[in-house]
Amino acid sequence: MTYVLFIIAVALVFDFINGMHDSANSIATVVSTRVLSPFQAVFWAAFFNFVAAFSFGTAVAKTMGKGLIDVSVVNSDVVLGGLLGAIVWNVLTWYFGIPSSSSHALIGGYTGAAVARVGIRAIVPGAAWVKTLAFIVLSPLIGMAIGWLLMVGVSWAFHRANYGSVDRWFRRAQLASAAAFSWSHGTNDAQKTMGIIAGLLVANQAAFADPSHRFHWMYLADLKEIPLWIILAAHAAIALGTLTGGWRIVRTMGTRITKLKPFSGFCAETGAATAVLAASHWGIPVSTTHTITGAIVGVGAAQRFSAVRWGVAGRIVYAWILTIPMAAVIGALSYGVLSIIGG
Repeated sequence: MTYVLFIIAVALVFDFINGMHDSANSIATVVSTRVLSPFQAVFWAAFFNFVAAFSFGTAVAKTMGKGLIDVSVVNSDVVLGGLLGAIVWNVLTWYFGIPSSSSHALIGGYTGAAVARVGIRAIVPGAAWVKTLAFIVLSPLIGMAIGWLLMVGVSWAFHRANYGSVDRWFRRAQLASAAAFSWSHGTNDAQKTMGIIAGLLVANQAAFADPSHRFHWMYLADLKEIPLWIILAAHAAIALGTLTGGWRIVRTMGTRITKLKPFSGFCAETGAATAVLAASHWGIPVSTTHTITGAIVGVGAAQRFSAVRWGVAGRIVYAWILTIPMAAVIGALSYGVLSIIGG
């Protein structure tokens, strides 16, 4: 039981690091356009990360908990190994300022640890994997397409307007678009940690089954419903992580891919938020990092093709390709070490 409680704490640490790592996604555009100061932006993003707990249900959490890995092969070492794989990869990419996906790091680490335990049969074949893998490619493309369309539409609608008035209007509008994207980020990303914690409790339900035990409130027989305490804990952890700010990644996202102004920042955030909220509704664990990066590229390309620094975008894509396999390798190694220590 102590081991399970420790792993839950590690899961919330991962969620905190996820918020720190991905805070750049939520605030880079609004900071780079100087609509909000960095201090104001992280509070704005953290607030909407947390209130996302009260919207969109838990479809993504259920996909993470039982749709990708067979919960019957999961034990505490598998969960902890998966979390360590995700955390190590997140810290490495954060250190080098690379906006990789915390979501895919968690999927990779969890899968690697489960496969290390029982082999390929740990993977649940079906629609959940198809949708998850497809959206590695589709989410940045959808974000790019919506960002591009919004940028073209906004530019056409306001092409006769005075630039100063347009800039002032979109500075106010960007507060709403930044809030929408932070809300979508909290909605999708916090649910992944919820699914991992819930899967851990189902795998260890016998430890909490006694109704007279003081931790019986942690008993979970299946993944039909995610308890409220898991929902609130995951959202609180990701919101606190967002408050720390991922300043290395803010620079890459906000200035190195393309130069953003309030109206282009609004288009990027709105495009990405639309794509992520739709995925959350359908229970698809997408990468908010991929989606906002795609939207920023789409916005830049709508101005002119050369406005996008394609070399920077290319290096980011390489990190995306490596995230799942690298996190899987680290997760498998972590599980191996944990099973030796425990065995």
